[in-house]
Amino acid sequence: MDDPGDPVRTDHNRFDKSRTATEESSSSTGQQSVSSKRDLLHTAAVEMGYSVRFVRRPGGRLLLVFAGVLLPLWGFGALVEELHEGAIFPFDLPILHGVHALANAGLDRVFLFVSALGFVWGVVPVDALLILGLAWRRRAREGLFAGLSIVGSLLLNLIAKHTFARARPDLWQWIVKEASYSFPSGHAMGSITLAWVLVLLCWNRRSRWGWNWRWPVTLVAVLFVLLVGLSRIYLGVHFPSDILAGWAAASVWVVGMYGLVFYGTLRPWHAPTTHGSA
Repeated sequence: MDDPGDPVRTDHNRFDKSRTATEESSSSTGQQSVSSKRDLLHTAAVEMGYSVRFVRRPGGRLLLVFAGVLLPLWGFGALVEELHEGAIFPFDLPILHGVHALANAGLDRVFLFVSALGFVWGVVPVDALLILGLAWRRRAREGLFAGLSIVGSLLLNLIAKHTFARARPDLWQWIVKEASYSFPSGHAMGSITLAWVLVLLCWNRRSRWGWNWRWPVTLVAVLFVLLVGLSRIYLGVHFPSDILAGWAAASVWVVGMYGLVFYGTLRPWHAPTTHGSA
């Protein structure tokens, strides 16, 4: 019978326990590594399957590119060409006078409120909250898309305004103060940029949190964009062509960013891979 007080036996027991603990730790680490690899493989499979299904739908892809990029780009190019030639757009003055003929104190208050929502008191804070919310929820792609779209649209508007330096309409006394150039409309670009971002996020099946809201968001977005554009014409601070140009330019930019971030080959959220040189 072994002596329990034997120091050799005690050290042997301690060694066995230590070895068992080490083996259990190694086994646990190995299981975690296998689980991590399985997760990575599953994610890769989902990404590949999504890409394959998208490529198999060329009709929808071409329609998105055509409607979201080519048509607005053509319209913006036509407006810019006319503006460079110094021509007066035939639809600008009749629309301005027609809308102004409806003016009254009640509509003044309504469109002043809508105009404010279209920039300082609506679009700007919602833009900020949207980007911060996506970052907080760790929605990397969605946050990148929203940030590029919103900031890029703002920069495009500033550059375009100072490039064309078009004076604002001066047909009657304004009830708002405006000091910047007219073409293209910043309110129009800002409102439709936000609208496009929300609509495209909701219609993307990757954004499951927004899929159920896609139709209400789309309807509200369209109505909001139209009202903001109308408010700027009603207040007499923009030509209708300024509004159309803003819509066109922002649409081109946002849809382009959507294609780049979600379906393009350049994916900034992925760490670059290095390949051996030939």
